[in-house]
Amino acid sequence: MSGGTDLDALLASMEPALADGVFVFASVPADDLPVSPMREAIGFFREAEGVTLILPADAAEGLAISPPMRLITLTVHSSLEAVGLTAAFATALTGAGISANVVAGFYHDHIFVPEREAIRALEVLRALSLERRRTA
Repeated sequence: MSGGTDLDALLASMEPALADGVFVFASVPADDLPVSPMREAIGFFREAEGVTLILPADAAEGLAISPPMRLITLTVHSSLEAVGLTAAFATALTGAGISANVVAGFYHDHIFVPEREAIRALEVLRALSLERRRTA
């Protein structure tokens, strides 16, 4: 089942949802992947310098990690070929001075924001969606 590609419809119906918990990004050498954190990882990406894991903060003990992040999922089923969705929400978050690290899954876009900015980021994304509903 493919997702939607109409940018206005996607933005109008994206309903951002803040996940429970705090997450971190950690990088480990590819030859030294620890088994325990791998079981807890919600994301995994292999880079030339090592493997990046996205995992709950409490599963990252002993690893070099990023600052704490919160996860916001856009609950609209967006196509991987949708044009402009990432740019639209990234622009809105940029305007509010909030950094965003985006991971696209098959069904949804997932945005990791600094823990201290999570509620404000959620408000910015909801406002963006509401604005699109009003103009649609």
